[in-house]
Amino acid sequence: MDFVLVILTAYLLGSIPFGFLVSRLYGVKDIRLVGSGNIGMTNVWRTVGPSAALLVFIGDVGKGMLAVFLTPVLSDASLNLEYLKIIAGLTAVLGHIFSVFLKLRGGKGVNTALGVMIMLLPLEILISAAVFVITVAVSRYISLGSIISSLTLFLVVLLEFLLWHGKVDSIYILLTFILWVMILLTHRSNIRRLLRGDENRFSFRRKVPGGQLNG
Repeated sequence: MDFVLVILTAYLLGSIPFGFLVSRLYGVKDIRLVGSGNIGMTNVWRTVGPSAALLVFIGDVGKGMLAVFLTPVLSDASLNLEYLKIIAGLTAVLGHIFSVFLKLRGGKGVNTALGVMIMLLPLEILISAAVFVITVAVSRYISLGSIISSLTLFLVVLLEFLLWHGKVDSIYILLTFILWVMILLTHRSNIRRLLRGDENRFSFRRKVPGGQLNG
């Protein structure tokens, strides 16, 4: 029963569509009909503005952190807590991607995954985040930064396991690989645009008026 409670809580937390809710507070009725149509921070930044995007970032990262944080509170001591945290974290990311509040449509899961990994592998996620910042600074592609940084996280954990046995549990190799694959899958359209050369580059300025659809 505790296991079910943990999973249900993590999924509902992950499903909270902060991009949709925050953009409505800022006057955009449905962020899914604006810009790229995504509920994530990047589309909110482009279409609503940086203050709204910051709130979305905090919300999406926070719900991933909270899903992991609440696991020992909601679970029985007899359960494997470390593995249960991992399952709860993955469930929260799936909740973001397949939000029950948006008819199983959601965002791409990057920031919620970031929140989960801050709780589980804080040092490794710092390295991954640094790679993200460098990639975006050089290319100005948020999508490319997300893909490369998630791959970096997997490779860092794999390298730690191979070089320093016992430093990280092998389950984290599986976890970071699954997250990388999930991010690849949610960025399929971005990858196609990157290959065609017409992916949107990140800019600190708003690009799309609140009611305009950009495909």
